[in-house]
Amino acid sequence: MSREGPFHTMSSSQSAHTSTIGNIGAPSRRNTELALLVFAVVIPVFAYANVGLAINGEVPSGLLSYGLGLGLLAGVGHLVVRKWAPYADPLLLPLATLLNGLGLVVIWRLDQSELLQSIHQAGTAAPRQLLYTAMGIALFIVVLIFLKDHRVLQRYTYISMVGALFLLLLPLVPGLGANIYGAKIWISVAGFSIQPGEFAKIALAIFFAGYLMVKRDALALASRRFMGLYLPRGRDLGPILVVWAISILILVFETDLGTSLLFFGMFVIMLYVATERTSWIVFGLLMSAAGAVGVGSIEPHVHQRVQAWLDPLREYKMSRAGVPGHSEQSMQALWAFGSGGTLGTGLGQGHSELIRFAANSDFILATFGEELGLAGIMALLLIYGLIVERGVRTALAARDPFGKLLGVGLSGAFALQVFVVAGGVMGLIPLTGMTMPFVAYGGSSVIANWALIGILIRISDTARRPAPAPTVNPDAEMTQVVRP
Repeated sequence: MSREGPFHTMSSSQSAHTSTIGNIGAPSRRNTELALLVFAVVIPVFAYANVGLAINGEVPSGLLSYGLGLGLLAGVGHLVVRKWAPYADPLLLPLATLLNGLGLVVIWRLDQSELLQSIHQAGTAAPRQLLYTAMGIALFIVVLIFLKDHRVLQRYTYISMVGALFLLLLPLVPGLGANIYGAKIWISVAGFSIQPGEFAKIALAIFFAGYLMVKRDALALASRRFMGLYLPRGRDLGPILVVWAISILILVFETDLGTSLLFFGMFVIMLYVATERTSWIVFGLLMSAAGAVGVGSIEPHVHQRVQAWLDPLREYKMSRAGVPGHSEQSMQALWAFGSGGTLGTGLGQGHSELIRFAANSDFILATFGEELGLAGIMALLLIYGLIVERGVRTALAARDPFGKLLGVGLSGAFALQVFVVAGGVMGLIPLTGMTMPFVAYGGSSVIANWALIGILIRISDTARRPAPAPTVNPDAEMTQVVRP
């Protein structure tokens, strides 16, 4: 009991001190982001100069314009984050900028190849990719300015599903879809090829997050135990069977192995996070393998890619012999990795242009492997791993279940895309026809991935933003507390 007796009046200083607790929160870290952005711009500029010196013996004439352009785009993105997402993760924007900048350098390096120019596979790709980068950062800015709270996306759960299905079906529309090298995953608009599946992955992540947030309790119910696994009930298999069927239909009608693996894998990851049931992972892997094997045995385009994976040297020899329906790219990519060794041949000093088709898009990782070596590939994969790690950390820090699932879904989709592309080029899995995020040539990929980064930054800003201070009640100072 205090000396003031059983009746004690709370002092104004104590009341004020209590009201300021809510203002204590994480620092904005925007200056850290700015410092990292400087390095993210300077490193590609030095790489650009290195390529010019290696190929032509002089600093490229466009070095200043390239550095100013990349720096301007990164600076505008930083100012927008500082204004509209001040508490966002400080690493996501610099990491994406670094990857995008290095991709521009390697694409420009391949543009200088006379061999690729002669077969119209390069020559003007770098300026176009810089334009696509500007469009991607513009969409990134739009996301941050108009998406004030990521939870708003939950209202459009089923609209996102319809939109995703619409985007996936567009390449099948006669006169609009384009069959490019056996895959029907592009649409041709005004002379430009667009890959709608890159944008569909974001819409599907929104749908999965909204759907699983509502249904996770039903999906997590315990059921029969078999061989150490909890098997889901029959009626709970409905959602996963529908998504599995959609992924198989995409694979059959569009002969697109990569998109099918991406969508189905993203759903299984989000399903596991929502329910914490390992059985979903097991069933997902089994169904994915069964679908891929079944379609791979009857679809010629997919079967060809499987054969190129199993015996790339045979495919190379048959392609050189002029036998139609065979490809030499897989073997050329493996030779490029082998030529690079540990430290690489040096930027601009490799021969990855011998890959020819898709050297600056599907197989651009082979150029990194040859000219930067194993060390450069590991550094590149580490940057991708950091983006995924920051995305998962953002999901863990989110205060709402929708934000957690959406963050995990987007991070999982990004990680799966990196895995299927890198695995296909390195010969770990069959080729999928997808592009490496940010570094490969392709407008749809770079624009969609900048939108993905924008949504992750919005989620991280909401998660790291300090809680508002509680409103001080003016009558609190007059309140008497009775102590026993």
